[in-house]
Amino acid sequence: QVQLVESGGGLVQAGDSLRLSCAASGRTFSSSVMGWFRQAPGKEREFVAAMRWSESSPYYADSVRGRFTISRSNTKNMVFLQMTSLKPEETAVYYCAATLRRITAAQIIDVRRYDYWGQGTQVTVSS
Repeated sequence: QVQLVESGGGLVQAGDSLRLSCAASGRTFSSSVMGWFRQAPGKEREFVAAMRWSESSPYYADSVRGRFTISRSNTKNMVFLQMTSLKPEETAVYYCAATLRRITAAQIIDVRRYDYWGQGTQVTVSS
């Protein structure tokens, strides 16, 4: 089992920055993928960013590339999402997700490939 707990959400203004954290516990992450997804009211959950625990190359949705940065702390079993230049349309609940399965680069953006989810943290961007 894997437990994920997000923190760091809040209310910010357009153009501001915010850093989300995800604390992971449970099984080893040596072959896992950690990701961030978000879900706005009335919309489907969408991929934001992800990275393999054993590699340093991240994956990003086109809409956030260049503004968001995913990173990790191996010693603390934590994953972070640094968000800059936030937009009102990015208001959503942000979820940390993980899978221990071996998935391809094409699958890494697929919400169905992730087996473990945090409770989510609300990010509200005012205009």
